[in-house]
Amino acid sequence: MTSLKLGIAAIAAMVLFAFSQHRLGSIKGTVMPLDAGVRAWAESATDTLRAPILNGSYEITDAKPGAYKIIIEAKPPYRNIARDGIMVTDGQETDAGEIKLDK
Repeated sequence: MTSLKLGIAAIAAMVLFAFSQHRLGSIKGTVMPLDAGVRAWAESATDTLRAPILNGSYEITDAKPGAYKIIIEAKPPYRNIARDGIMVTDGQETDAGEIKLDK
């Protein structure tokens, strides 16, 4: 009987571990020129997130761990730009660095 209880407890622990949620992270960065960006988008295989660009800075929150493509939506005459391979780690803030927009 004791081994049955231990077996059930072990299975319950594995199920709980398998379904534990990841902690969400964030992606931050800057855009140059400071007044050229409108919005920053983060796309992954399962999510699309966005944040406004204020004074050349953005922070996209609630990002699940994984790989993202950052897209900067620009004001004319500047052009939108994308950067692949931005990695978000469990519960961490990721700095995407400075992105320069071209006309």
